[in-house]
Amino acid sequence: MNVMKEPWDSFRKGHYRNLGETVAKRCSEKGFVGHYTEDAAQALRLVLDLIPDGAKVGVPGSVTIREIGAFDALERKGCTVVQHWDPSLTTSAAKAERLKEEFLCDVLLGSTNALTHDGTLVNIDGTGNRVAAMAWGTSKVILVAGINKIARNLEQALVKIRDWATPINALRLAMDIPCAKVGYCVDCNHPQRACRAVLTMERAPFGREIHVIIVGEHLGF
Repeated sequence: MNVMKEPWDSFRKGHYRNLGETVAKRCSEKGFVGHYTEDAAQALRLVLDLIPDGAKVGVPGSVTIREIGAFDALERKGCTVVQHWDPSLTTSAAKAERLKEEFLCDVLLGSTNALTHDGTLVNIDGTGNRVAAMAWGTSKVILVAGINKIARNLEQALVKIRDWATPINALRLAMDIPCAKVGYCVDCNHPQRACRAVLTMERAPFGREIHVIIVGEHLGF
């Protein structure tokens, strides 16, 4: 029996494009520079266009940036990548210095935990280095977000982060916290609780050039 092959993926991609372009436009209306790209390869090309050759690029922890292959591509541009996930950092003092170095780079390259239909960026941190660098600094900021990061509003964005991104990251970091075991947030008071600092960016802060690149694929957590 012949089974007709339906173009299911084309419908998904069409929806992703409509949603992504809409949210990118909302981001631009709020003072960010919104972009939509069809896939990770196109997003990487845009990232490389936005970063000057030889720039010092800080990556304050991001699965998305690793998934698009940014590290190798940046090195080919002669850029220096500064990131605290470096396994050679074996002491807390060395890691603390690397966090400071990330903050002072020419470009901050990362993702956002969530963004809403109206173009608001929402992030939750345990250490606070990432949200601090997003909110204030002198660097150009480039944030790459898969279509899966979009939520209807602030309330849903926070639920998405706490019930999805945090438990997965807890597993990645081998954190012995409740959400890593049950799979969703229980609003714990565990000493290793990962959700500690929440940043809601309703507009781009004064004096910051912040690019938000929405990708029509699922990336990151």
